[in-house]
Amino acid sequence: MIDNLSLPELVAQMFVVRASGCLFDHQIRYPEWEPTASKLRYYLEKLGVGGVILVGGSAAELAVRSHQLQSWAKFPLLLAADIEEGVGQRFAGATWFGPPMAIAEVARHEAGKADRYAEQMGAVTAIEARAIGLNWILAPVVDVNNNPDNPVINVRAFGETPEIVGKLAAAFIRGAGEHPVLTTAKHFPGHGDTAVDSHLELPVLPHSPARLTEVELPPFVEAMAAGVDAVMSAHLLIPAWDAEFPATLSRKILIGKLREELGFEGLIVTDALVMGAIANKYGANEAAVLAAEAGADVLLMPLDPEGAILAVCEAVTQGRLSISQIKASVNRIWKAKIKVGMLISDPPQLAKGGSKNLQSLESIDLSLLANPQARATATDILRDSLKFGGNLPLQVAKPPENQCLRNLIVVDDVLGCEFLGNHTPAIALPEQFGYELQLIDDRTGAIADNTGAEHFSPTLLQIFIRGNCFRGSAGLTEAAQDWFKKLLKTGELQAVLIYGSPYVLEQFLPHLPPSIPYVFCFGQMPAAQSLVLEVLFGIDGTGNA
Repeated sequence: MIDNLSLPELVAQMFVVRASGCLFDHQIRYPEWEPTASKLRYYLEKLGVGGVILVGGSAAELAVRSHQLQSWAKFPLLLAADIEEGVGQRFAGATWFGPPMAIAEVARHEAGKADRYAEQMGAVTAIEARAIGLNWILAPVVDVNNNPDNPVINVRAFGETPEIVGKLAAAFIRGAGEHPVLTTAKHFPGHGDTAVDSHLELPVLPHSPARLTEVELPPFVEAMAAGVDAVMSAHLLIPAWDAEFPATLSRKILIGKLREELGFEGLIVTDALVMGAIANKYGANEAAVLAAEAGADVLLMPLDPEGAILAVCEAVTQGRLSISQIKASVNRIWKAKIKVGMLISDPPQLAKGGSKNLQSLESIDLSLLANPQARATATDILRDSLKFGGNLPLQVAKPPENQCLRNLIVVDDVLGCEFLGNHTPAIALPEQFGYELQLIDDRTGAIADNTGAEHFSPTLLQIFIRGNCFRGSAGLTEAAQDWFKKLLKTGELQAVLIYGSPYVLEQFLPHLPPSIPYVFCFGQMPAAQSLVLEVLFGIDGTGNA
């Protein structure tokens, strides 16, 4: 079969392009990365690219979208998504788990329960992914987040030690492995001990080979033992192994370490090639060639898919890349596609994606999404990982006539907060107790511009901060620090609620008087907000105080 493909068809199979999960061009949010329908159809139908990574839209919408993409495709597609926290993290309506570090917190006290949670999370994610047409889960993260200042891994990791990370990641893989999906251990050889966001620039991991073997590599070894299907490379420079090329572009690392030393036989996939750590120095097309030369099978998110395909083809004709290596990569890709149920070994099934590979729209079962048991598991993980203290529950007293109760919410990017709205608990529930909303974005100016009324107001401070890609920082924002200090000084602070990073909580606690109540939750979604406010106000879960 592979011998019957032209060189451009072979090379195109190695590429996974990004696309919006929404159905219509006017819904595209990132036009630089997400092609229009006509351009995307050209990539799939004419060029024959091997897969698509999807972002955005609802879960129900994605079920239709995945069917559409497979119907356009020259060859059956791998359809992937970064669903490290469940399908609902990216596609509204499905189950949204808290970040993996929440399960690590459970593991501190109940290791067996944490293993079960991780396995259930993997199973639910796989079931819901397949229900909407996805067949490749770009998870779990197996980086060891032992650097509190890490801006890009942070709570996405399963913990801060190789032992906990390896155990929980393996449990996730086992849970997902019961279903026809691919799993991915990332970011090899370990992005946890960095303080630079590789979406913006190239981090350097300066450790010795002994340290890398002791801390960074063990979770990947456990993931492989658990049967992980793919390993994603990190855009990191590791001088101890290769002083010239970052891991994604290093044959010494991808072939020498991952293939030969660790014996990994599955798919090697790059992290997104549009990321600044790679694209800024090497350029979009040359980065793709270098990654293929290094031994990557799948080239993820090139900025110019057609140009990158032509560049890799030219590298083969010039002798930089051997055709045998390209065929070996495509062979691994097709084995992966067969594993998830694609009939690409039968010649009649190659055209137009093959009708037997298409899930009929009538067969889509949305009852598999966010069922009560899955949602209960997600809630249990958040509840069991809560941290709280001070005088709880908060006794809400009516303020003097010249004051009001203030619900002060601080976020780093108000326009990016899809988990907040007038209907969500962080806003709606305090309103029931008489709190008036004040929403602060870290970029809205100095604190003097946002103090509102001159009289003091009893204030509930809610802070939403976690590591996020492209932010470059995972710590306290200037606005959050300034408001915390001001409210302490004036005596207005009633309680502190923190959603996201436990490292932010650790920065606050030394300065927080023991009487002031606080609640921390790893999650930021509405379910997390409900749990936090139930603890704060002493609500029993049915809305009764």
